[in-house]
Amino acid sequence: MTQQSADDRRPRIRVQALRPDATTPSYAHPGDAGADLCAADDLELAPFERALVPTGLAIALPEGHVGLIHPRSGLSSKHGITVVNAPGTIDAGYRGEIRVPLINLDPRTPYAIRRGDRIAQLVVQRVEHARFVTVDALDDERLDVTARGAGGFGSTGGFAPAP
Repeated sequence: MTQQSADDRRPRIRVQALRPDATTPSYAHPGDAGADLCAADDLELAPFERALVPTGLAIALPEGHVGLIHPRSGLSSKHGITVVNAPGTIDAGYRGEIRVPLINLDPRTPYAIRRGDRIAQLVVQRVEHARFVTVDALDDERLDVTARGAGGFGSTGGFAPAP
């Protein structure tokens, strides 16, 4: 039996450059989860302004995979630039240009994006397709099925009440 290399087990993502100067996604460091996506245009985001930033790329994800667009931690923590619908979803059947909806959350300072700047990260993951079944009750009559039950939106605590 031939041993498969780690490179052979990774999904093969076909990338189409829609512009001659588009930057192919790449991982900054070995073991990184997200590959950097770069801007294909220059633009400036005023405080609280949002824009759909083109990457100049289209990709073909294999069936059973999804591309998730995450903010870059440095842009968000240092400049307030983040992805509006984080994480954004690229379905396996989508073949259009990847565009990243960015917003400048800094209340005072505009932010300039230049062609080639790293603006987001693309994380590729396997997905499961669920079979949804309508039922009358989610769990049986036992009370110990789940400790959480319908509790949500802060029901587990972890914060102090306002004075």
